Amino acid sequence: MDTIKTISVEKVQKQSRVRDLMAFVKIRLTFSVVLSAALGFGIAPTPFDLWNLVLLLFGGFLITGASNGFNQIIERDIDGLMKRTKNRPLPTGRMKVTEAFIIASLLGISGLILLYLINPLSAILGFLAFFIYVAVYTPLKKSTSLAVFVGAFPGAIPPMLGYVAANGHFGLEPGILFAVQFIWQFPHFWAIAWVSDAEYKKAGYHLLPSKKGKDSSSAYQMFLYSLFLIPVSLLPWAYGMTGLWSAIAITFLGLAFAFLAWKHTQKLADKTALRIMFASFIYLPVVQLLYLLNTL
Repeated sequence: MDTIKTISVEKVQKQSRVRDLMAFVKIRLTFSVVLSAALGFGIAPTPFDLWNLVLLLFGGFLITGASNGFNQIIERDIDGLMKRTKNRPLPTGRMKVTEAFIIASLLGISGLILLYLINPLSAILGFLAFFIYVAVYTPLKKSTSLAVFVGAFPGAIPPMLGYVAANGHFGLEPGILFAVQFIWQFPHFWAIAWVSDAEYKKAGYHLLPSKKGKDSSSAYQMFLYSLFLIPVSLLPWAYGMTGLWSAIAITFLGLAFAFLAWKHTQKLADKTALRIMFASFIYLPVVQLLYLLNTL
């Protein structure tokens, strides 16, 4: 009986350990980043290379997990102030800072090595995303809402990285994929910041574009960026990267997304911001998937 209890306790501890590691790397966010990179890889008009795709998936996962890990190390005290983050492994003490630093470092080094095995430019882009996110965006969040603008740069690198991993060089096409994801992040993140405004204030963050926070100015800026996202999302069609049918579908998706943002300017409610947030989670992968399908 004691043996059974011991085995059960060990099993629970292992499960808890796995959950903590998943929380430490922000597993859902990391998977979404890797998906974006994989779609960028597929969009590139080059012969399919399964080995490079595998290296991209694992390398991208590791470097993104490292970025999220170092972000939590830096923000561990702040995370303890917010309801949605206070149960993370560092604020609760389930993971020590030294241990977290070692894990994040190993993830980052391993990820960069795997990306370098694809080509050096992929490793450079991976390092830039890591460095800007950890060393610039994360500390900047405490002082200015411009952190959103800065954070949009590493956040837009994944599809560009995927494209470069496939063809080995930078050019207009990966730059266009970067631009689409760059613009998308503003209505996406501002919607999150609107819904989480009270929590962010506890931590001393001011991430909405208006100094007054949740007002019509912030809402209209979300709407304007959602409108601007439509022509930017059509650039792959305009430059011959994809075909007409995906451009038509993406136009309708963009109009629907902009309509949600317009409704938010009329209501200025958490409920309408939440709709933008969830729609943004759907919009980007669907648009990138349409790009991919229209290149096959």
